[in-house]
Amino acid sequence: MTRFFEKKDVVIDEQFGLMWTKNANLLDFPMTWEEALAAVKEINRSGLYRYQDWKLPNRRELFSLMSHEMINPSLPQGHLFANVFNGYYWTSSTCIRLPDQAWYVHLGGARVFKGMKYGSYMVWPVRTAENHGTGKFFQTGQKTCFDAGGHIMDCHGSGQDGEFRAGMPHHEPRFTPDGDCVHDNSTGLTWVKNANIAKKPLDWKSASDLVSQMNMENRYGYNDWRIPGIGELESLIDLEHHTPALPAAHCFTDVQNFYWSATTSMYDTAYAWVLYTVDGAVGVGHKPLPEFYLWPVR
Repeated sequence: MTRFFEKKDVVIDEQFGLMWTKNANLLDFPMTWEEALAAVKEINRSGLYRYQDWKLPNRRELFSLMSHEMINPSLPQGHLFANVFNGYYWTSSTCIRLPDQAWYVHLGGARVFKGMKYGSYMVWPVRTAENHGTGKFFQTGQKTCFDAGGHIMDCHGSGQDGEFRAGMPHHEPRFTPDGDCVHDNSTGLTWVKNANIAKKPLDWKSASDLVSQMNMENRYGYNDWRIPGIGELESLIDLEHHTPALPAAHCFTDVQNFYWSATTSMYDTAYAWVLYTVDGAVGVGHKPLPEFYLWPVR
């Protein structure tokens, strides 16, 4: 199935139901977070490409474009976009623990981190494509809006993640506990309930060895446990919460601050992608170092 379709000055991502400007550097220069939100409002007033519902993408919308198999840019093969800047792009999502900071995504390598809202990063407008409902991705969970100083503000007209709450709502209840496991009714994944199964941080190979041992033992009645991919780990993140940045009713125990993924970094294969659960950042860890925890999934 073809994922991307070009329609004059826009590209439609059929996998996630989103329409992006084909020119990924439409506004030519970096700007602060407030300037980015204001710039998107201005292109709506101008009716860019006949549409008036462009948005600064929320974190999950922009993350949906990331390919961890590609670098410079970290976009899927056959993406059809032009003028991609291999640096940081703003999202409309605020870091809930440090609300004078907002999330951005690195288009060179897919890192997801937060920065002061007075910083200057790029802007890539998005909108929900016609006939795609709310899109084919889950909401970030963010409901609160903040100004550049980190003060709570009215979401109406803000252009922020908390105003649009774009994406599919999660299933209710989202999580169903089942003995030593927890089933995620939104993604269909089953996680080990104890999020610190090794009781200590591991190097990447040791994490893989422990998963293999679990499968040989048919641990918790299953033999198909694995280290989660970075997209699977990120799917647990709820941007309305922090420490950990998980949904309020998550029902996991002993959640640690950082976890290995099974996804190797293409910048340097001695590194693998990791999730930081305090806020939900996505970065990398050096595989030989015992610095990250294991959270098995199936």
